[in-house]
Amino acid sequence: MDIASVVGFIAGTGIMVWMMEHEGGIMLFFNVPGLILVVGGLIGAAFLSYPMSAMKTIPGALKKCFLYPLPSPEEEIERLSEFAVVARRDGLLGLEEKVKGVKDPFLAKGISLVVDGFQPDVVRSILEVDLERMKERHLIAKKVIEGMSAYGPGFGMVGTLLGLVGMLAKLDDPSTIGGSMAVSLLATFYGAAVANVYLIPLASKLDIRTKEESLIRQLMIEGILSVQKGDKPQVLKEKLLAFLSPKRRTPQEPAKTPAAAAAG
Repeated sequence: MDIASVVGFIAGTGIMVWMMEHEGGIMLFFNVPGLILVVGGLIGAAFLSYPMSAMKTIPGALKKCFLYPLPSPEEEIERLSEFAVVARRDGLLGLEEKVKGVKDPFLAKGISLVVDGFQPDVVRSILEVDLERMKERHLIAKKVIEGMSAYGPGFGMVGTLLGLVGMLAKLDDPSTIGGSMAVSLLATFYGAAVANVYLIPLASKLDIRTKEESLIRQLMIEGILSVQKGDKPQVLKEKLLAFLSPKRRTPQEPAKTPAAAAAG
């Protein structure tokens, strides 16, 4: 679970709820027609703007933002170093058992291709296509969420205009003007809140998660090809540490040679 996303969601919602209570209570800011207009309107506009295939990417995108446990680059470097030790000691076929314990489907796929004897250029091509498709799916989901964030304030304004029309139609009864004005303004509040508290931040988080995941996938590709090439574990580590920022490139223990690993 991404703690930052959960904290942001709770903080944004909590601050709004606190402000509502401070200004007279939550029920004062609750208007069913306004909510239906804004939320239903932006969802309907999104379906009108994008094909169903694009809309189906939204649940996966939300999972990436809140629930997806992004692999640690350091852990993946250590895992690939272990694969390098096994490959140098037992050959590539020795990885067949190791790959069964790999939960990451991308890494498992890459190691399986190596074990099955695919050429390095073919392995790279297959994995890079997989990586590009992942980026495309995330980009589509990001565009849908950004589009919905743009629709929210617009539907809020539509709700406000409809409320003002209703208010003007009742000018002969001054006692209704205050309540009607409050209800009409709530639609604008809903539109702005949905866009700025939830949708725009979600699009930004998905963009960052895509870049983080892409970096790890690129690291995995280079590591898999290094294992296939037969590089020493320490050589593999040095190659993959280049993907990390200087502060994260902690000193690595010298990797065991195949003979030492077998003796241990």
